[in-house]
Amino acid sequence: MGERTLKNKVVSGLFWTFGERFVTQGISFALSIILARMLMPSEYGVVALVLVFVNIASVFVTTGLAESLIQKKDTNESDFSTIFYCSFVLSIVLYIILFVSAPSIAAFYNNSDLIWILRILAIILPLSSINTIQQAYVSKKMMFKKFFIANFCATVVSGCIGIFMAYNGYGVWSLVAQFLISSVVGTSVLFFTVKWRPKWLFSMTSAKELVGFGWKLITANLINSVYSELRGLIIGKKYTMADLAYYNRGNQFPSLMITNINTTISKVIFPALAEVNDDPSRLKNVTRRAMKITAYLTFPLMIGLMSVANPLILVLLTEKWLFAVPFLQICCVYWLFQPMQTANWQAIKALGRSDLLMNLEIFKKIIGISLLLISMNISVYAIAISNAFFAGISMIINMIPNKKLIQYSMAEQFRDIAPPLILSMTMGGIIYTLSWLSLPVRLTLGLQIVCGVIIYVGGSYLFRLESFMYLRDMIMKKVGSKHRVRHQKVKEGKANAKAN
Repeated sequence: MGERTLKNKVVSGLFWTFGERFVTQGISFALSIILARMLMPSEYGVVALVLVFVNIASVFVTTGLAESLIQKKDTNESDFSTIFYCSFVLSIVLYIILFVSAPSIAAFYNNSDLIWILRILAIILPLSSINTIQQAYVSKKMMFKKFFIANFCATVVSGCIGIFMAYNGYGVWSLVAQFLISSVVGTSVLFFTVKWRPKWLFSMTSAKELVGFGWKLITANLINSVYSELRGLIIGKKYTMADLAYYNRGNQFPSLMITNINTTISKVIFPALAEVNDDPSRLKNVTRRAMKITAYLTFPLMIGLMSVANPLILVLLTEKWLFAVPFLQICCVYWLFQPMQTANWQAIKALGRSDLLMNLEIFKKIIGISLLLISMNISVYAIAISNAFFAGISMIINMIPNKKLIQYSMAEQFRDIAPPLILSMTMGGIIYTLSWLSLPVRLTLGLQIVCGVIIYVGGSYLFRLESFMYLRDMIMKKVGSKHRVRHQKVKEGKANAKAN
């Protein structure tokens, strides 16, 4: 694929994927706020605990195998069908394991309600095995508009049903229905909008090759997932369901923002990186661009969110969720480090070095678990702080290999992210001082947000930040291209009218 063709596909992919993530997740966030105001923190805690087990099991069917399809340049129908059957059978086995284990898990946490909540939510596993291969096909073809349609429908339908059930007093089952219906609708829409269907093909050669790459990624992602969810398991056991809910709610705000940015960049950049993995200089350029853009978008969001945490929780969730404020601020620090981790991870993965990714994850998680064991008996806050500290260590560990692999040194990476970081910290300090004013909480929050946007965008323009100029030019070209197409169609229409 040529440089210009690849760039056009990346720009188009970023446009549609950003649109999909921010529109659908924006709607999802709004719907979740409504639900949070209707339900109690303890009800959220129960579902959050169950999702820990479902999320860990999902790693086996949602990562690794599908990514091996994207990484391989010459995939065919046999490859896709082979991985589909492997993934689907594995998902059924995992569902049976969770179904049988549900009573034991419920007994361990002294909560019998967990049994059927886990058994029903685990239905997401076989649905995810289908959806993941669909998404791999869409990503491989860079048809990211399909994601927008599927996720938009899933978000709106599941959110509305969840709110309806909560309003009618279904409590925790409102959340169960929301998660399950979202998976059903998303998979169904992709089934009807994506032409790919599994064929009666199975190749042991394909299985060995793709699973040989994928199992290492699965191991790396499993280690990462277990580590991420381990906090939920410990908090749910040693503390209360309400504590788990406050922790998860505090993490939800920054996680929603950064996961959407990271997911968008990963979906588009990984296929692009895989296309140029035989050219280290091009690979470095794409990686740098990904890092600069994610840092430019991530830093102001996280630092700004830390500054407005208290009025934000009061306005959106009311006082019953006020204990989530310190968790929100701590989790912002954790998510602040993610852009550098993601960009470096994607570059290593594109090179096919799944062995290195697995080793890195094992090394990082030994450090992380050690920090968790030290903090778990202190307090929930100590657990959150140790996680933020670990994120900084992980960032540095992920940076190190790329100095050798693509000649992208740690010093160069820090220079690339320094401008938006400095501007974001300046913006955050200024808007935080606005909270000292004796103003109504809604007015304070609105003033902080408006001032934050003006300071960051204005500063970006004033100092000509590279990522700002790049994104501005990209958006203007996209808008200008659409305008030219419309203008051309109007001219052709007039010409045809005159001819007739």
